[in-house]
Amino acid sequence: MDVWVEKHKCTGCAHCHDVCPVAVFEMKDRDSPEANNDHAPEADKWKGQTDGPLLAKWKDVKDGHRHFENKFEGGSGGLSVATNGSACILCQACLIECEGECIVIVDDAGTTYRSIYK
Repeated sequence: MDVWVEKHKCTGCAHCHDVCPVAVFEMKDRDSPEANNDHAPEADKWKGQTDGPLLAKWKDVKDGHRHFENKFEGGSGGLSVATNGSACILCQACLIECEGECIVIVDDAGTTYRSIYK
């Protein structure tokens, strides 16, 4: 199983971190060297730029989460990093909860799953 986060789409909501039963995800500060410590392809690594339409959609939403904040504090903010992707059990809870629709899972048979926010 391989799991990664398309970093330019991550809102920092921390839903994936909160719902994952096997602790696949860790939240990291956006400026941390650990922000790219998953198997994301080069195009999906954090390069300091957030997806424009996604930013416009979520930046002013008041739902108790710190969207697009640089630091992970108070349960949200920062970036999600799939540091333990091999532990994934494909329950798909993260795929349903991900506001940024930025999680990618590729199972052992090569099937790709992508998050679609509920």
